[in-house]
Amino acid sequence: MKNFKNNMRIPKDAAWLVPGLQVKRWFAMIFLGALMMTIGFLILCDIKPVFYTMQFIRKIAMQISTEWLAFAIVMFGAGIFFKGWQKTNISMLGLSAEKGGENILEALYRRRKLNKGPKIVAVGGGTGLSMLLKGIKHITNNITAVVTVGDDGGSSGRLREDMGILPPGDIRNCIAALADDEDLITKLFQYRFKSGEGLEGHSFGNLFLTALCAITGDMVRAVKESSNVLSIRGRVLPSTLDDMKLVAEMEDGRIVHGESNIPEAHGRIKRLFTDPRHCKALEDVILAIKDADLIILGPGSLYTSVIPNLLIDEISQEIAKSHAKKIYVCNIMTQPGETDNYTASDHVKALMQHANSKNIIDTVLVNDYIPSNLAKKYELAGSYPVKLDYENLKKLGVKMFPKKLIEDSREGLVRHSSNRVARAIYYWFKKEHKNVKSHIITDKNTDKDNQKVAVND
Repeated sequence: MKNFKNNMRIPKDAAWLVPGLQVKRWFAMIFLGALMMTIGFLILCDIKPVFYTMQFIRKIAMQISTEWLAFAIVMFGAGIFFKGWQKTNISMLGLSAEKGGENILEALYRRRKLNKGPKIVAVGGGTGLSMLLKGIKHITNNITAVVTVGDDGGSSGRLREDMGILPPGDIRNCIAALADDEDLITKLFQYRFKSGEGLEGHSFGNLFLTALCAITGDMVRAVKESSNVLSIRGRVLPSTLDDMKLVAEMEDGRIVHGESNIPEAHGRIKRLFTDPRHCKALEDVILAIKDADLIILGPGSLYTSVIPNLLIDEISQEIAKSHAKKIYVCNIMTQPGETDNYTASDHVKALMQHANSKNIIDTVLVNDYIPSNLAKKYELAGSYPVKLDYENLKKLGVKMFPKKLIEDSREGLVRHSSNRVARAIYYWFKKEHKNVKSHIITDKNTDKDNQKVAVND
């Protein structure tokens, strides 16, 4: 909507007539209906009002040019009609004339422009997925965020253990990311209690989702109702409704139970699996993947945010079979305890191994810019920039798409920029989509040429 406002160099009232809002057609229909009703009413009055009106206009026209008079009457009448129609819409929606007009325009813009965007399925969890969604929501409304439910730490872990529900934390973050950040209700949803016996550490959104889950008896229904409250763009779905817990087998033979314990094990992970072993995917998730134009994996913790979704067989199998474009947003820095010394290809290998398929990724989006004043605290924590090994990726059959993805920071902090990531993904998607179309056209022309040759022979 920001681009919409910035590009508008016309009066606010006239903005209702900009292309793409699909308002003018209904305005014309209302105007035509009103004109026909007026003519019908005048006929019932023996058309005398029309006669007298035309006589009056004729007398004035003797003094003023007929063309100018007609133009002035039409414009004056259209202006009054349009203003009345606009005020009626605002009044019916219960909004103020000043603020409501902008809200209606924004709603129309989203509906008509963003509803035409690509169908995107974003798979992940943690802060990485919510960061991605903040940028993607400005490209399309057709977003399905598939969120892992393996979290067992913090507020989510406490609610999971005490209330027997799916961990709401990552789901809450994604719902808030798809809403309008400036809204007070979104800030309320993200508010975390700093004191209070039993409340300290909990976020309001987590408690809200927990209460809704208890009322509706279903986390999916609770998420849907919460999404309606915040008027989010798209939808958020848990990857499974099963009580999924993560288990890691380390290279030294140790078995570590629980998502929060895996990074603390400080060892190289050999493989990750779930308890129970075979979790059932949510049906809506499978349908979304089948219908997707674009599937995005990551960014986020490789073993505790992204891979857990792929451990659900139905999800990884559907992603592999999908004809959608598939891109993995690689982490910028290695994560101590999870991806120590990992290169970009190591991330991809881990994803492919746990999904049991090489068809889950077409391209890896990587950050190719690291600030010269990289904060020393990363090195002290054992976190280093992920190395971009193009040749190894090529051997895996995966392309590399390098772009500057980080936010500018004087302090040398390394964080993904949601807008840069979203723009890079959309640019890549359009480019790939265009290449596919050109190949199809080329193939069609080749077939036609072959047919002509065959006929001539």
